[in-house]
Amino acid sequence: MKRAIIFEIIEYRRFAFVLIYFFKEVFFISKDAPQLNGEIRDKELRVISDSGEQLGIMSAKEAQALADARGVDLVKIAPMAKPPVAKIMDYSKYRYEQSKREKENRKKQKTVETKEIRLSLNIDIGDFNTKVNQARKFLAKGDKLKVSIRLRGREMAHPELGETNMQRFADQLVDEANIDKKPKLEGRQILMFMSPKTK
Repeated sequence: MKRAIIFEIIEYRRFAFVLIYFFKEVFFISKDAPQLNGEIRDKELRVISDSGEQLGIMSAKEAQALADARGVDLVKIAPMAKPPVAKIMDYSKYRYEQSKREKENRKKQKTVETKEIRLSLNIDIGDFNTKVNQARKFLAKGDKLKVSIRLRGREMAHPELGETNMQRFADQLVDEANIDKKPKLEGRQILMFMSPKTK
C-alpha cells in the first residue's frame, strides 16, 4: 500500500513539473514573437493605436479591420492581460527600430577584461619598468590587473621579498590604479588584484 502511494506522488510531481515547464516555454515564445494579424484569435482585445491612444475593447475581427484600413499590423503586446492588449502598428518598422537600438546598446557596452602581469622574485629594474609600462597600457584601456609572482623551490622560504616587489609595483601605479586585493600568498603564488581609477 505504501509503495503505491509513493509511486503516485512521484508521478504527480513529475507531471506537475512537465506542466510548469511547458507553460514557461509557451510564455517565453509569446514574449519573443508576438502574435500578428490573423494569428490573434481572442474574443475580446483592448486595442491601442500606434500613437498610444486607447481605442477601446473590441473583437479580434473588428481590430483587424481597423488595422487593415490603416494599412498596418495588429500586434498582441500583452497576451497575459485580461482582456489581452493589442496595438495597431507597423510591425516591420518597429522590429527595425528595435534591432537598431539593440545594436547601439551593444556598441556602448564595454567588456572589462582581467590582464595578468607576471613578476619574479629577482626581477631586474629594466624588466620591472617594462612590466609597469605594460600595466599602464592595460589600465588606460580600462582593464583590470592580476599581478602574480610564482615562488619556485627555495623561494618559498622568502615570500616577504615577493610582497616587497608587489608593493613596489603598486607604488609605481598609485595614480592609475586602485588595489582591489592586497598581495597575498596563495599556495605557491603571491597574488594582487588592481583596477583602474575612475576618472
